[in-house]
Amino acid sequence: MKKSLLILSTFVLYACGSGDNIELVAIGSDTEPPVTLERSTAPTAKNIILLIGDGMGPNQVALAKFATGGADHRLSFENFPITGIVYNHSSDSLYTDSAASATTWATGVKTKNRYLAVDAEKKFLPTIPELLSTKGYKSGLVATSSITHATPAAFYAHIDSRYKEKEIAKMLVDSDIDIALGGGQEFFDVSSEDSPFMIFEKTLLDSSLLNSKEQVIGLFAEDGFDRRLGTPSQLEMTQVALNFLENKSQNCNGFFLMSEGSQIDWAGHDNNVQYMLIEFADFDATVQAATDFAIENQDTLILVTADHATGGLVLQRPRGSNLRAQWTTGSHDLSPINIYAYGPGAELFSGVMDNTEIFERILQALDYENLDSANCVN
Repeated sequence: MKKSLLILSTFVLYACGSGDNIELVAIGSDTEPPVTLERSTAPTAKNIILLIGDGMGPNQVALAKFATGGADHRLSFENFPITGIVYNHSSDSLYTDSAASATTWATGVKTKNRYLAVDAEKKFLPTIPELLSTKGYKSGLVATSSITHATPAAFYAHIDSRYKEKEIAKMLVDSDIDIALGGGQEFFDVSSEDSPFMIFEKTLLDSSLLNSKEQVIGLFAEDGFDRRLGTPSQLEMTQVALNFLENKSQNCNGFFLMSEGSQIDWAGHDNNVQYMLIEFADFDATVQAATDFAIENQDTLILVTADHATGGLVLQRPRGSNLRAQWTTGSHDLSPINIYAYGPGAELFSGVMDNTEIFERILQALDYENLDSANCVN
């Protein structure tokens, strides 16, 4: 699939007296028509791929759609047969941050903003990778932020502040995560003899090298990625992680993979449409690759969702061949977000739900209570 978002042209107007900026975005013509994805006949899911567009509210989705191919275009996940609506408040506020929101997916429990996999009283909460490791599962994480950032960290770290990233890094090393790819070199003690196999160069992102290792941590930037420096894309990392997990789980019950397009959110904080669309193009290509995997492996459930929306993005009446995108805040907003599902158990994600229910429904799709507790043999 071609991705014309990389060569978009936008320019900025400023609304008089409001301080809000409006960007004009060309309506795209690279239209991909709808594709029918047949519903899986598998009774339960074996593998789970959870794809997170951080900060991806409904209007970010609509803007990416229009900017790529206009009104008739379909993004990869818009072909999924099931769509739901998710509300996402934290335990103490209608406003959520990524830590509290990701904790709900990982544990099924509401917590305070900034907390990771602990409840509002700072009590330990077991995460999906930890629960599944007792059932013979492998797990992986991918992010274009630091791998210690809020969303990925919620799946392995148990701590009362997302900002304690050196402590979070130690928790990753000691965790049940089999492969973790992202940024964050500055937070790890890379000289420790007890460290798992670590790679720092994109050229080493090679399945023939990594598949022989028991645990892999790939750190391709000091912190979050800067695409200008040749860091790997979300697509590249996700494909390697999928290959690794498929290889490692051949004699296991299955795998869980979370892959995040982290910087869709950062672009929203910056009120930068061009930045957001470039990040979204990588995210959409990643979803398409995961979908291709699920088409070949009909026991795989794919979920696409967001932790929250960022930027208060409003899409206004077009001006000629351009649509008008207006940012109304540099922070998160309270918009409900969508969830898209494809594969066995997808129907569980239809309708309106709280974000805590995503955790519960993932376990239901896996028939978790009846999974064999056998350990993996590799």
